[in-house]
Amino acid sequence: MEDDPNTLNFFNYLSSDLTGLILSHLPLRSLIRCSAVCKLWNQITTTTQTTTTTPWFFLYGRNNIFLKKNQAFAFDPRSNDWIKLPPYLFPASVSQESSFVGSGGFLFNTAANNFSFSPILKPSWRETTPLRFSRLNPLVGVINNNNSKVGLGLPEIIVVGGVRFIGGLVDIEDNLAVEIYSPDLDIWDLCPPLPVDFRSDNSSQSLSSALHKSKFYVFGIYSCFISSFDLNNRAWSEVQTLRPPGIIIAFLISCQNQLMLAGICNGVCGPSFNIWRIDDTTLEFSEVAIMPSELLNWLFDSDEDDRFASLKCVGFGDFVFVFNEEHRRNYPACSCEVKLDSGVCRWRRVPELPEPVNRFHKVIGFCSTVSFNRKVDAESA
Repeated sequence: MEDDPNTLNFFNYLSSDLTGLILSHLPLRSLIRCSAVCKLWNQITTTTQTTTTTPWFFLYGRNNIFLKKNQAFAFDPRSNDWIKLPPYLFPASVSQESSFVGSGGFLFNTAANNFSFSPILKPSWRETTPLRFSRLNPLVGVINNNNSKVGLGLPEIIVVGGVRFIGGLVDIEDNLAVEIYSPDLDIWDLCPPLPVDFRSDNSSQSLSSALHKSKFYVFGIYSCFISSFDLNNRAWSEVQTLRPPGIIIAFLISCQNQLMLAGICNGVCGPSFNIWRIDDTTLEFSEVAIMPSELLNWLFDSDEDDRFASLKCVGFGDFVFVFNEEHRRNYPACSCEVKLDSGVCRWRRVPELPEPVNRFHKVIGFCSTVSFNRKVDAESA
């Protein structure tokens, strides 16, 4: 946005609250530029908490040999554009033996018993007291309550599952207790572990999760087992099976304030990517959308039986993002904007990642809202 005197004169007649409300509808990158227009707009944008209602899609690529080749990218659906995130966003402890994920406006890094987190657009890492259990690739969620708001305060953090290493070997007999972090006290509370049904696949590589109505749901991507952890009673529900007909691989997400399932099905006409709405009381499912076949073929350019193993899916708010972890395709992705009230779902390709893109041994994708505050570095956006 240019510094137009006529525009600024118009805004001089508006209250700061109304100006802030108008500016909040801009994509975050435009909002950051607005903070440099004049002192008034800088004050409004840096003192008024602004959180994107449209979630961003993040891809983090890790090179196990050369850590300097690690890269992270953020996609803003409102501007339909990728942002290459700066290297200083990553904690110094990110390594092959650590796990790096994001949720609820925060980034998280877990390495054995060490745990740290930072706001996504505010690279100020905070290390917690050590976890009670050493774990790699756990599920991590942000618990928002009345006393804690993302971007304004520090929320509670739940860590579920993961794998434990003993003498360099994976201990598949230990499904690890659930731990919930209280930022005010800087302590981890121990809670009951994942049910034993998840013991053989208890890391984020084979599980997906979603926060919904004060419950943390865990779903087996391949097993289709599902259970929920009640955040108030600190107890797990009975393990059930959620398996739509023909399902091959599926991911549990929270979208449009609904519990949803998205994944690949083998149907009469061949494979399809479907999205279902899940009744959180009965676990009954109803179809919401099907990806156009040409888009699915674009994501996967081979007919190999295991081609869907590289599929990943994340979602939040109005958006579901599906991506392919294969480097040879340069990690293609697509999105579905879900509108349950109108029944219209809009599928589209996500633009290619901005070059240059390094070769990664592991790709991590997540979906999260982001906050703009006085600590945001404009160069990073």
